[in-house]
Amino acid sequence: MGKCPNRKVKKRRYSHKTARLAKFLRKGDDAVYDELQRSDSAKNPLPFDEDLPGMGQYYCLHCDRYFAHESVRDEHFKTKRHKKRVKEMMGPKPHTQLDADLAAGMGMPDNGPKLMPV
Repeated sequence: MGKCPNRKVKKRRYSHKTARLAKFLRKGDDAVYDELQRSDSAKNPLPFDEDLPGMGQYYCLHCDRYFAHESVRDEHFKTKRHKKRVKEMMGPKPHTQLDADLAAGMGMPDNGPKLMPV
């Protein structure tokens, strides 16, 4: 038996960007929004971490990304993607899993007002 002629097509199903974004775990919009709402006094200086780019010192809170150098991070601040993300985070509160559950009817049942027994 030979190989399936459509095998190459299956390998190309996912784009390179999708695979790359899936490789790094990102915080959800609601988690980033909660961090932004905390006051600056509650935020601690970033600890040194050898496993992160730039020892974990150059971080964009809105995009949840670490950068190797301060100049790279400053260039990132000028990009359209970062500006769009900042605008999203300054808007209304993002949806949470609780909102999704309630919309799907999985929340507490609302049976209406209690009636008086006759």
